[in-house]
Amino acid sequence: MAKPAPKSILERRDDALKRRKRWGAVSVVFTLALVCFSYYFYQVFFTANIEIKGKPTYVIVRRGDDWQQALKTIDATNVVVDRLSLHFVAKLMKYPAHVKPGRYELKDGYTNRQLINVLKAGLQSPLKLTFTNVRLRRELADKLSTQIDAQPATIDSLLASPGYTRSLGFDTTTVLSMFIPNTYELYWNTSATNLMQRMKKEYEKFWTPARDAQREKLHLTRAQVSTLASIVEAEQQQHADERPRIAGVYLNRLKRGMKLQADPTVVYANRDFTIKRVLNVHLQKDSPYNTYKYAGLPPGPINLPSIASIDAVLKPESNSYIYFCAKEDFSGYHAFATNETEHIANARRYQAALNRAGIK
Repeated sequence: MAKPAPKSILERRDDALKRRKRWGAVSVVFTLALVCFSYYFYQVFFTANIEIKGKPTYVIVRRGDDWQQALKTIDATNVVVDRLSLHFVAKLMKYPAHVKPGRYELKDGYTNRQLINVLKAGLQSPLKLTFTNVRLRRELADKLSTQIDAQPATIDSLLASPGYTRSLGFDTTTVLSMFIPNTYELYWNTSATNLMQRMKKEYEKFWTPARDAQREKLHLTRAQVSTLASIVEAEQQQHADERPRIAGVYLNRLKRGMKLQADPTVVYANRDFTIKRVLNVHLQKDSPYNTYKYAGLPPGPINLPSIASIDAVLKPESNSYIYFCAKEDFSGYHAFATNETEHIANARRYQAALNRAGIK
């Protein structure tokens, strides 16, 4: 077979020129691809991808969630601009191996990288724990469980445990007084036992030397102050300015050895919080919380009294009243009396007003 004729210098020069052009084209394409990839890389990692539009947004990554469930929860908030890029960055940053439960804030302007770093590090946003309008132990457990990662049954079992409540310095009837209604900052994944320890700490902080000195003058324990404050609060929910006077009345009755005869305790004893008018049938309930049957304070609080009500007991009005009943004008205030005759007259006016209003 004949060998091809050697290429001339001119042909070799043309071939070299063509190769350079081909490599040049490849180089341009490669450079463009690199630029595009670099731009996309920059975009997905360093460009803001969270837009909350002025509305604070939080997500809860629950215990046991995998990374896909966590990102699905974030997607559901509708504040992620580009969901695909978020998932892409999560994989690149190996978020699947670092899922930590908690409550996280999705901040305006977060990049994918910033958000994934927050999730991986478990940098939670604290929540503000509150609890008000609580009368029963289970109600408290239910309210707390909606705000932290603890089952209501777990919280309730701790509150119902004689041994555990004793370790906190209470019994199962007085332990509710440990919960001073306020706003507390803590993390969503706070356990039930850690919550109890936190509430105990806040309780001790609340009972300052000044407050302890005030209750000692009244010859009451902390639990007794809270119990009396719960009755005062139940009697006067509308007008806090009247609570020191009501506290003074009950303290006068305690000093005299009189039964408190507080209607809210009868309602609590009957466990029927729909009662609007305490009748004779309700007074027959045999319960240590029925202060018409039993003298002294009931075993524990009938609600979680506010700080204002506790302080009303610690700083009661000094008066001579031993009776009071609601005013017939339904203003929410009460008519006070120093003797039974005056009280009966006040009570009759109020009963007549109830009858006219058709309240039974």
